[in-house]
Amino acid sequence: MNNQTSSHKNKNMKIVIIGGTGLIGSNLTNKLRQLGHEVVAASPSTGVNTLTGEGLAAALAGAQVVVDVANSPSFEDGPVMSFFETSGRNLLAAEVAAGVGHHIALSVVGTERLLASGYFRAKMAQEQLIKDSPIPYTIVRATQFFEFISSIAHASTNGQTVRLSSVLMQPVASEDVAAALADIALAVPINGMIEVAGPEPIRLDELVRRYLNATQDERTVETDPNAGYFGTEVNDQSLTPDVNPLLGKIYLEAWLNNSANKK
Repeated sequence: MNNQTSSHKNKNMKIVIIGGTGLIGSNLTNKLRQLGHEVVAASPSTGVNTLTGEGLAAALAGAQVVVDVANSPSFEDGPVMSFFETSGRNLLAAEVAAGVGHHIALSVVGTERLLASGYFRAKMAQEQLIKDSPIPYTIVRATQFFEFISSIAHASTNGQTVRLSSVLMQPVASEDVAAALADIALAVPINGMIEVAGPEPIRLDELVRRYLNATQDERTVETDPNAGYFGTEVNDQSLTPDVNPLLGKIYLEAWLNNSANKK
């Protein structure tokens, strides 16, 4: 995923990863450290809390780039909006004070098409705060991660049946998202949005069916056109990228094989 020009590739930088101990954040932290950059993996567990502001100024001192991959602990309408608005305002204000030159945030492909969901309304509010801030930015919207297929199946299970729509998706490995974010962190801000998606489109019911087969899970998938996606109505454009996204390299089959080998 190196199709971005960069002015920073050869300079060691201080980069702060908000949510740096999570799935994407820990992977991204490792990648950037291996390239010789000073990386702060910021999260409440490391003494940096964007909701209260604790530790923010110290973490951001001297930082050129901030990458925000933090997620709300609650997906309920009120708490998720409060999380992204409060965290976003505190973080951006601290970045202005610290003189940060590039703010990068991980968001979700299709956010503006899924506003019936409180989670996506909150992500849209986060994106708007970034656009309204004076800090140069890049918003990176990713499709659903392979790592969350299990959660999708769990949320749609009744007994031994998983009821899912056949809506089109283009899911991506978290490894590919972290690789894209590493490239973008070392590139100049675009003051716009980049989409990251997996290398192949697949329908949601088939995605989960393949996952259950690969993990020898005995649940069966039943296709239900009215099942929606986490309670939200969707169509084939809702969860798929627009033209010319950055495409990951890891195919579902390879990811499933690799995951099975790790067990």
